[in-house]
Amino acid sequence: MESLYLLIPVSVLIVFFSIWVFVKMSDSGQFDDMVGPALRILQDDDNPEVPAQTLAEIPTEAVIKPSENPP
Repeated sequence: MESLYLLIPVSVLIVFFSIWVFVKMSDSGQFDDMVGPALRILQDDDNPEVPAQTLAEIPTEAVIKPSENPP
């Protein structure tokens, strides 16, 4: 029973700390763009130097495949 006198204030402090961290992160812009990063992974930007419109104009023989270009 005596442990409740310690655990209840500690749990209340943890809840207030969690709320403070959430408010701090939301004020810093952490949750401003929730859709952009999810859609960015779907974009095909393997070759960022060549715009997407010119890739359709380049013959398939001239395109360097990623396996031929070591990092």
